[in-house]
Amino acid sequence: MVPNRQKQRVSFAEQNVEAIARMEHALDAQRTFGERVADGFAAAVGSWPFIIAQTALLTAWVIANVCWLVYRWDPYPFILLNLVLSFQAAYASPIIMMSQNRQSKIADRRNQLDLQINLLAEQESTETLRLLRKLCEHVGVELKPHARGLETDTRPEEVVGLLEKAVKRPPQN
Repeated sequence: MVPNRQKQRVSFAEQNVEAIARMEHALDAQRTFGERVADGFAAAVGSWPFIIAQTALLTAWVIANVCWLVYRWDPYPFILLNLVLSFQAAYASPIIMMSQNRQSKIADRRNQLDLQINLLAEQESTETLRLLRKLCEHVGVELKPHARGLETDTRPEEVVGLLEKAVKRPPQN
């Protein structure tokens, strides 16, 4: 039999997974036709089957134009092949970049959500420590002197400032 507390944890985990799945489905549903095409194209072009098929096609093209004695439609240095590959790159690159830009926006949104949740967790932890200190004082339990420092609110702007100073400062040996 699973204890009630463990059931509750599983329930919270399931709720979180479901919430994230709903957010992902909502993002997918909001994609425009162009975004769907760009994502599908990027997925196809960035796959091993595409790389293998393109390699086979290019190999066949080169062999046919080097070995055939009757008709060589693109003799060495394969100018037509270069033109075809240039067209492919000219169209593939922006389409793949559109997909990457969309993925980047999604990643930024997830990072913002993660930051907000971390800040809320920090605030909750600080308040929990304050309440625990009050309980300890009430029952007469002595705390270590540095414990009070953990109760101060974390200010993200100050942390960013400290990080920037640390990055600019030369390393100390």
